[in-house]
Amino acid sequence: MPTAILIGPPGCGKSTIAKALSRELACEYVDTDALVENRAGKKISEIFIDDGEPAFREIESEVVLETISSFGGIVALGGGSVMDPRVQSALKSGKSPVIYLEVSIAQAAPRVGFNKDRPLLLVNPRQQWLSLMQVREPIYKGLATVTISTDSKKAPLVAQEINQFLQRSSS
Repeated sequence: MPTAILIGPPGCGKSTIAKALSRELACEYVDTDALVENRAGKKISEIFIDDGEPAFREIESEVVLETISSFGGIVALGGGSVMDPRVQSALKSGKSPVIYLEVSIAQAAPRVGFNKDRPLLLVNPRQQWLSLMQVREPIYKGLATVTISTDSKKAPLVAQEINQFLQRSSS
């Protein structure tokens, strides 16, 4: 069972915060995007181009479901993985705290850089990000045990906030 599962949009800092939180808690962390790339043998952007988004989403869902059922540390989920009803169900029925890392577009834009490695943000990235959030934000909030803003905060500070929440919720 994961210690904590981090969810949120591109640019909220899931990967960086997972790493900082794993140091804070002295445990391992995993980024499911990296696991997807590992399993597919290519970058996510290449999966989108070569195989299409449906193929990517299927691999992503398999990886996420396997990881949240077996990994014992911090798990950073890909931003869109929560769109799969199977993933939503697993997160809702699981015992692991789900941390929604909230971020504004003003803060996300420079973090993401809206680069080519984020295939859903290629054309008109700011508008695409806002469109993604319109659909995803209610799901993030509905799945979250707690919401923590990452705006104007460094990863170690967010990790400390999450750690404090985890300590309060376990006592």
